[in-house]
Amino acid sequence: MLIIGIAGTELRAQERDWLQHPACAGAILFARNVASREQVAELTAAIRAAAARPLLLCVDQEGGRVQRLREGHTALPALHGFDALYRRDPQAALALAREHAWLMASEVRAAGFDLSFAPVVDLARGNRAIGNRAFSADPQVVAAFAAAYVAGMHEAGMAATLKHFPGHGSVAEDTHFEAAVDDRPLEALRREDLVPFAAGIAAGADAVMMAHVTYPQVAPEPAGYSPRWIGDILRGELGFRGVVFADDIGMAAATPVGGVAARIAAHLDAGCDVVPVCHPELVPEALQALQGRPANTAALLGLIGRGPLGWDALLADPRHAQARAALVQVPTPGADAAIASGANDAGYLA
Repeated sequence: MLIIGIAGTELRAQERDWLQHPACAGAILFARNVASREQVAELTAAIRAAAARPLLLCVDQEGGRVQRLREGHTALPALHGFDALYRRDPQAALALAREHAWLMASEVRAAGFDLSFAPVVDLARGNRAIGNRAFSADPQVVAAFAAAYVAGMHEAGMAATLKHFPGHGSVAEDTHFEAAVDDRPLEALRREDLVPFAAGIAAGADAVMMAHVTYPQVAPEPAGYSPRWIGDILRGELGFRGVVFADDIGMAAATPVGGVAARIAAHLDAGCDVVPVCHPELVPEALQALQGRPANTAALLGLIGRGPLGWDALLADPRHAQARAALVQVPTPGADAAIASGANDAGYLA
């Protein structure tokens, strides 16, 4: 099953055909698709109308530099700002993160989406793609925030997606543009990077997004292509029963296995349920690659929301104004080293 990207602020005839393809599970929008709050609501409605079955509509709306929806939406603080608050008052910081999650998810639903790919539960250890998108460098602190954030998204009626499994924060490389290798043994990863994922899964996270990072002491291929990581560790050891997303197949670190068809097959064969194809120029080849392959549409039904939450209803909810006011307390993290990161590029999945 594929989540596809589209080119602009309106659907083209060819894109309507893509959305009707049996292998298309939904669409993801980026800043290139957003001109205004009203326009994006019209576009999400048009995408739903173009398909003969329910589709999953997705966006990256984390806070900080990764916010595809800006005009008419709250400017959400980056997650790393919560770390300083946690050191002063852990319970207050966790409660505020829950409000961040509720506010983000509520506004994304009001725009007509089902899912924002959040939260990031990687460790803040200097990765160029992650930067201040991560809560903290401390695994136990990130684990506490992961549980709080999942709860806040659920309160807003949105499924939560933990990313990027099994942990993207402890290597320097940005997988949008280069391969990344983490040579630590599995025991070290269990003590550190896997801790927040275990906490998020225990809190009821509905989905996990894989990292395009290779951990050669665990498996020879990047994690999203690895039956060891997906089947044995994520589903077996951690007991995860939700939806597994690959990361974007257009990223540089996804390319070693071959062309578009080879990447999709490798992800699905390894155990991924859904493969994002964010660059529209790759979509025709991706759909062709899945001709005749059985599609597991049931895997995504639990992620599709309860229908759009209208802006009028959201703005009438006192919690909306209260959450916006409360988030002013979150400090702005220091300069982000990942200025040129693909996460800041509206054409890439973050």
